[in-house]
Amino acid sequence: MSDSSDRQLANQYEAYPYPRRDPRDEAKRLIVGSPSHLREIDHWVFGATRPASQPLRALVAGGGTGDATIMLATQMARLGRPGSVTWLDRSAAALAIAQQRAKARGLENIVWRQGSLLDLAESDLGPFDYIDCCGVLHHLPDPAAGLRALLSVLAPGGGMGLMVYAPHGRTGVYMMQDALRLLAPPDQPPQRRLEVARRVMRHLPETQWLRFNRSFDDHINGGDAGLYDLLLNPRDQAYTVPEFSDLLAAAGLSPACWVEPLRYDPTPLLPDPKLRALLGDLTPLQRAALAESLAGNMAVHIVYCTRTTEAPRRADPFATDAVPVIREWTADEFARIIGPDGTLIINLDGLRVPVALPPLALAILKLVDGTRSVGQIAATMAERGIKPDAFDKAWRQTYTALERINRLLLVAPVS
Repeated sequence: MSDSSDRQLANQYEAYPYPRRDPRDEAKRLIVGSPSHLREIDHWVFGATRPASQPLRALVAGGGTGDATIMLATQMARLGRPGSVTWLDRSAAALAIAQQRAKARGLENIVWRQGSLLDLAESDLGPFDYIDCCGVLHHLPDPAAGLRALLSVLAPGGGMGLMVYAPHGRTGVYMMQDALRLLAPPDQPPQRRLEVARRVMRHLPETQWLRFNRSFDDHINGGDAGLYDLLLNPRDQAYTVPEFSDLLAAAGLSPACWVEPLRYDPTPLLPDPKLRALLGDLTPLQRAALAESLAGNMAVHIVYCTRTTEAPRRADPFATDAVPVIREWTADEFARIIGPDGTLIINLDGLRVPVALPPLALAILKLVDGTRSVGQIAATMAERGIKPDAFDKAWRQTYTALERINRLLLVAPVS
């Protein structure tokens, strides 16, 4: 499946592999995000029921310069998790950078394949337990065909982590794309188009909406690759919540999680009780769509999803043998940002949303280390004089609140 826009895309990613990455930075940092964080895969895709000892076969379709591949492969190596991550992309320039990054980290659990995800059904790859396709579907001539190709190599019981652009949080982008198509037509060489875009950005009218949008910064901090991908991409389709939901449903997929769940809840955005009362008649999808429209800052939608016929079995987070883990943050970091009244203010791309926590939350979080079970945490709290009923109530409130911001999850069972 190829057309002129597809050929222009291929030329773009050879000239400006995306995102801009320097392999030397691997000694300084690991880029972490969603989708494809190993803790999130365990929790959202497999419901924290798939044994950690079972090899994970993962595919990153449209791997680019390697962010998801490097993150997941590194996390698997650090935790001693068996399996492999397959990087797949058409760009030879991106492949070279991703391989250099992996070499800098000494990663040996990555399989490298250059090619198109649209050819997966005819390839010798797969099946895969987990598939990442981040920032790719919205550039395809037929996103539905892209999903069908991914599903052709998804193992039974497997799941995906997908990201597509969202329109409201990208206000200004499509205006600029329209302007640059006139000044630098897509059929011109990438270098020529980039030169024109740079000149336009130096003289951007003060009324241009792109100046006011803080939901992304590729045009500011992403180098040539970021500027080109944001404003000069020859094909860029954004999806609202209902549109993305329809795309998934048509492919036979159902979301296990919209990341982060709190983003898609309009309740915190409607403090007026009379307005909140109106939410009762809305479906979950309508509530998510309302949150998107009210917030106005969602530049992407990230979902973990599974086949509609294979909804994952979920571990009980309130069972004594459940093992919780804090994703990326530490209890000390929580301590610094929880207010005196127990309220945590979470920043969702500039939108400050309060998250209410019980008084015992911090004491509980200090015991969450990814190895202690809920029962063990409860026993320690009991030794400190906390009655079982008080712990149970506080744990339920703490877990429910922090799972909604994708910070408190359950680990995979050992076996």
